[in-house]
Amino acid sequence: MKLYYTPGSCSLSPHIVLRETGLDFSIERIDLRAKKTESGKDFLTINPKGQVPVLQLDNGDILTEGVAIVQYLADLKPDRNLIAPPKSLERYHQIEWLNFLASEVHKGYGPLFSSDTPESYLPVVKTKLKSKFAYINDVLSKQKCACGEHFTVIDAYLFTLSQWAPHVGLDLSDLTHLQNYLKRIAQRPNVHSALVTEGLIKE
Repeated sequence: MKLYYTPGSCSLSPHIVLRETGLDFSIERIDLRAKKTESGKDFLTINPKGQVPVLQLDNGDILTEGVAIVQYLADLKPDRNLIAPPKSLERYHQIEWLNFLASEVHKGYGPLFSSDTPESYLPVVKTKLKSKFAYINDVLSKQKCACGEHFTVIDAYLFTLSQWAPHVGLDLSDLTHLQNYLKRIAQRPNVHSALVTEGLIKE
């Protein structure tokens, strides 16, 4: 399999999950502005949406959207317990989390990354987004990970989204349970390897 990624973007989530599964894979960097792959190919011929992540399967099929990709990967290696079994209530609670992160947190960052957002509106966006993280902080005051006591695909996504906060001036330092959680997740060998590989931290 091949993961098309852009360093530090939402593709970091499936990158982490790939490493957690132990599956064989390669990665190729994408220049999202130029819509070019690292090898010089037109990225739009791979994903007409023009966004990462993209997972190219061994049979050539293309899977897009991070939430779909991480569920697919986790199901390939059920012994890693990265997602609950199909049809279990726990599974639907995890899907609930993935949707919350995608629609409320991930999309909540949108105006902060856009040069078209009026300066006067930025504090409103940050306050709303901070409230989502405050909710997550409260959850993490009661358990080690987002969905309980062990690492799942939800944690890969939450960790990724949390990394964007310093880049947009969103101060989460007072959310102590979240900060302690992020430190623990960053220490996972597969998370560390993904960060090093993408050039986000040094070895």
